Parts: sequence; structure tokens; C-alpha cells
Amino acid sequence: MLIDVVLFLAAAVVAVPLFKRLGLGAVLGYLAGGMVIGPYGLGLITQVDEILEFSEFGVVLLLFVIGLELQLSRLWRLRKQVFGLGGAQVLLTTLVLAALALSSHLGIAASIVAGFGLSMSSTAFVLQMLGERKELADRHGRAAFAILLFQDLSIIPFLAILPLLSARSAEMAGANPWIGAAKALVALALVIAGGRYLLRPIFRVLAATQVPEIFTAAALLTVTATAMAMSAVGLSMSLGAFLAGVLLADSEYRHELQADIEPFKGLLLGLFFMAVGMSADLELLAQEPLQVFAIVALLLIVKAVILYGVSRVDGLPNRSALRLGVAMAQGGEFAFVLFGVAVGAGIIDSHLRDLLVVAVTASMIASAPLYVLLSRLLGKTEEVQRPYDEINVPDNDVIIAGFGPFGQIFGRMLRLKKIPFTVLEKNWQHVDFVRKFGSRIFYSDAGRVEVLRAAGAANARFFVLAIANLEESLRIAETVRRNFPHLRVFAVSSDRLHTLKLMDLGVNDVIRRAYYSSLKMTGNLLRALGESEANVERDIERFRKHDSQTLMKQYAVHRDEAQVIQTAREAARELELLFEEDQVSDQAKKSLDLRTGT
Repeated sequence: MLIDVVLFLAAAVVAVPLFKRLGLGAVLGYLAGGMVIGPYGLGLITQVDEILEFSEFGVVLLLFVIGLELQLSRLWRLRKQVFGLGGAQVLLTTLVLAALALSSHLGIAASIVAGFGLSMSSTAFVLQMLGERKELADRHGRAAFAILLFQDLSIIPFLAILPLLSARSAEMAGANPWIGAAKALVALALVIAGGRYLLRPIFRVLAATQVPEIFTAAALLTVTATAMAMSAVGLSMSLGAFLAGVLLADSEYRHELQADIEPFKGLLLGLFFMAVGMSADLELLAQEPLQVFAIVALLLIVKAVILYGVSRVDGLPNRSALRLGVAMAQGGEFAFVLFGVAVGAGIIDSHLRDLLVVAVTASMIASAPLYVLLSRLLGKTEEVQRPYDEINVPDNDVIIAGFGPFGQIFGRMLRLKKIPFTVLEKNWQHVDFVRKFGSRIFYSDAGRVEVLRAAGAANARFFVLAIANLEESLRIAETVRRNFPHLRVFAVSSDRLHTLKLMDLGVNDVIRRAYYSSLKMTGNLLRALGESEANVERDIERFRKHDSQTLMKQYAVHRDEAQVIQTAREAARELELLFEEDQVSDQAKKSLDLRTGT
């Protein structure tokens, strides 16, 4: 057993970083590692079925975490894309693939299972691939998340009704599948009632013990018990785990539960992918390459075309729809679970399962390089998602560019003082959100001269640059200083370098983000450590003044990196000496007070 553990860990440590470096993702690394050490590779591990059965608990934990993240308020905000776009993709893909399966002389139940299983995409694979490329915030990234969320939701009811498609379940229920369905409904009701009325009080008591490992044990017990309860009535263990997560999604322990479960989920899910890789019948691929290739090609083409079509109907631009189609064309990890359950229920045979598993694995391997190739052909994503707003307000003395947390403080204070202002914000989603609270804000780009003119920059007096992003901030500052030099600019910077670059453009009223709040918190810490109020105020003020003087010295030489480093070292030593003098002075004063009795 220990040898097997070492082999698993070694394969993961070697394969996952390698595939990550190649841009193919961790999932494929686990799959490849499993193939190498499995019975169809080097043959180092042969007990594939036992390992796969145990590792499926990783999928159970994954569904528990998905349930924890599925707050009803979040689902409601995404309802249009989740149920509209996601529902259309799953339904159409299932129908088309099931029809193709029927045409190849599969039975109705087997065709439905195969079509639905292949309609799923890999949540772990897609989100990781888009996240690594920083595309999750793009339109195709948001659409992918919505579709994946619906897929994760749809797998639950499908697993619940899967036994009804099986002849074996009817025999087990006394030739009456409705008895099994009734048992399942009763079990669901008990789990929901227990989760709502028992779980939170129990976790509250356990949290009060302040023993972290007991809380972790309780979290694992919750997942295991609900999974076993569902399994006992013929439903999927994943369904029980998912329900437990949903019931705790709005609890005060959600984040702690997620943190406790995450390490177990990650390890077991990695083991699951490795077990899938080991179970991929490479001999079958060698024996029936044309059939495997045909399934993979059909899967990628059908899913890509359907995803492209439904996303275009939903309003995605052409290039975003193409990216979405290729990114999600592969099969997903839930297909492995579904096909395994279907074999156990007698709906499909083991040969078809092996063929579909090999095809899904191959589709995942092909998906990453195909997406990289498409991205190179298409270039940058389409950033502008709707026309900019027409700015039709009277000229105001103040224009604010950027209405994030920093800009909103300006706006709230100006509104309280009844000073009119104009807000320009480039993130249209943020614009829509802020407008819900009654703020007057325009979706536009403050770095364009025509936009600034329309906003009344020619007659304004002050310009607030509340954008911390370095490139965006400098672009806007340069445009404002070049075209409207009369404007006094108040800017926020992300760090010291950003501040120096803004000063280079003639912006002198610059504040580093969180600078004063950091000084304030430092003062609170010094007071808590026993420093007197007078000493704290003196030290904070000395630090602030010295830092400002150092900043000006660095500005004079900021184009010479060596000079900047030297200035920083000299300033740090100078500040240390000043504080040492203060400490000597404080000690001398205390000694004098003790001698004089004051």
C-alpha cells in the first residue's frame, strides 16, 4: 500500500507541473500520470477498480464544495445565462448525440446516458484553462462559467433518475420503479429537513469547542453520512453531498467548511483523475483507433457547433462565441462517474464504457492545443461589449474617472456636500451595478479626448483619477495633462513606482492606495503594544514626513535604478537613526522623571 502511495505521489509531482508548464492544465497531468503507471502503461499498479471506487469520494467532495458555493442569491443573478444558455446547450447536445447513438443501434436508455454524459464539459479543465489565460472575466469566460454551473446542477437530477432507466432497479423495487422513487423522495426530504434544522446547531456547538480537527471531522462526517443515505436508497452519493453543501451555503460556517474540505477534495480528485487515466484502455485505442477517433471528432464538432450557435443567439460576438465553443467542446470528468454508474445499473456494457472513457480523455487532451491555436488565430478578445453611453449632463466642477471603492468615497462625500460631479467608468458591469443604488454614472472610457470633452473637462476644475491599474491610470493621466492642462488632478496610485510615474506626468496630488489606512492601523498596533498616545502620534508623523521627503529625493533620480536603491537604503538608515535618537531621548526623560519624582 505504501509503495502505491509513493507511486501516485511521484507520478503527480512529475506529471502535473510538466503539463502545467506546457499550458495543458493539471487535470491532463493527472490523467497522463495515471496512464503511465497504470496497467496499460508501465503496469506498476493494477488494482484500478478498487482505486477508482475509493477515489470517487473526491467527486463527492467536489460536489459538496460546489453546493457550498451555490448561494441562491448568486444563482438568481445568473439565472438568464445559467438556465437559458446552459439549459439550451445541455438539451440540444444531449438530443443530437443521443440521436447519433440511436443511429448506431444503441438502445434508448443507453443513447440517452451516452448523449447526456458527453454533453458535460470539464469544470476543472475549462475554468483552470481560462483562469490561467486571464479570460474568466471576458464574455466567453462568464458564459462558460454559467454553462458549467448549469451542467453541475443538471448532473444531480439526472443521477437521481438514472436508476429509473435501469431494468435492474425495477427488479430491485419489486418490478415497480415508483417504490424506489418514493424511497428516494423520503430520503431527500429527511436530508433537507436534517440539514436545515440540525446541521447548524451541531456545527455551532462544535465550533464552540475550538478544536479544529473535530470541526474538520464533523465536516467529513456530514458529507459521508448524506452520501451514504442517498446511496442506501439507490441514488448517487454525489447527490447527498451536493444537498449537504447547498443547505450550508448560507451558514456562517461556509468558508471554514470549504477550507477544511479543500485539501481532501484536491488530493482525492487528483487520485480520481489518475485512476481514470489508469482505467483508460490504451489497448482499445490501438485496436479500434478509427472508432475512437470518430467519437472524439463527432464530440468536438457537435459540441463546438451547438455552443457557438446558442451563444450567438444569446448575443455573444462572433469571436467570443468561437472561443466558447472550442474551450468547452471536450468531455468532462462527470462523464466518468456517470458511465460507471450506468454500467453498475446495467444500462451500458463495460466495453462501451471503456470506449467512451477513452474518447472523453482524448477529447480533453485535444481541447487545450486546439484552444491555444484558435486564440493565436483570433488574437485579442473583443473588449467592447456594448456602445458607450451618451454623456448629456451639464458641466460640473469635478470629474471622477473610475468608480471602484476609492472613487465611491469621493462620490459619497461630494454628494453629502451637494457638490455635483460626473463619473466615467469603463467596466459596464460595474456601471449597471452602481446604478441600482441611484448613482449617476456613465459607461465610457476616460482616456479618450472626445469623451472628456463631452463630460465637460474644458470647463471643469478638478479631475479625480481613481484607477489603481498602472497602465490605464497613466494613459488617462497623459490624455488629461496633454489636452486639459488647467485641470488639477487628484490621483490614486497602486505603489511607489506608480506614484513616481504620475509625478512624471505633472500629477502632484497623488496618494498611494491604503497608505493612510496602513499608517492608521500601525498606530493602533503601537497603542496596543503599550506606546503612549503622544509617542504614537509623533512616530507616525515623523515616518510620514520622512517618507514624503524620500519620495521627492527618489523622484529626482527615479530614472536611475541604482540611484533609487541607494536613496532608499540611505533613507532607511536615516530613519532608523532618528527613531534611535527618540528612544534615547525617551529613556533620558523617564530617568529624569524618576529622579525628580514627577
